[in-house]
Amino acid sequence: MNREKALRLVKEQLTERRYIHTIGVMEAAIELAERYGVDEEKAELAAIFHDYAKFRDKEEMRRIIIDQKMPQDLLQFHDELWHAPVGAYLVEKEAGISDAEVLEAIRCHTSGKINMSTLDKVLYVADYIEPGRDFPGVEQVRDSAKSSLDIAVIQAMKNTITYLLKRNQPVYPDTFHAYNDMTMKVKERKLT
Repeated sequence: MNREKALRLVKEQLTERRYIHTIGVMEAAIELAERYGVDEEKAELAAIFHDYAKFRDKEEMRRIIIDQKMPQDLLQFHDELWHAPVGAYLVEKEAGISDAEVLEAIRCHTSGKINMSTLDKVLYVADYIEPGRDFPGVEQVRDSAKSSLDIAVIQAMKNTITYLLKRNQPVYPDTFHAYNDMTMKVKERKLT
């Protein structure tokens, strides 16, 4: 699917503000893909569609999670997490995107996961550092992304976990597992 068609489909699903965010994520993802040897077209497509379900009705998303036998523990956590796995499902069903790597990057772009692919990491970081983002810690992650995608992922996850903990909010287990997985892999590489 070409960029113009993808953006047209996505624009119908998003607010103007979220559409601008999506353009920023797309630009960041293309830049990171080029830097880290990821297929730029896949990174672009994943970025364009990453928030496809962001504004879907919560009850519709709940029903999809149940009916499609997605991890049921999602329902116990903040509904902000739902749009990623539900979005991957809807992007395949409604937009006809069938690339498994693109769908997986969309599926895990909010929580992360163990054994993230480089495309998964590109989308995760691009969503975090896109130019419209302005919050404590984002500049450090932007700087790290220039030299180490893995360090950028770890910093972004650490910032997210810290943010949630400071507000006495629960942290989705996949995020803890992803953080631990990434941290141990980076540590192992430094030791060998």
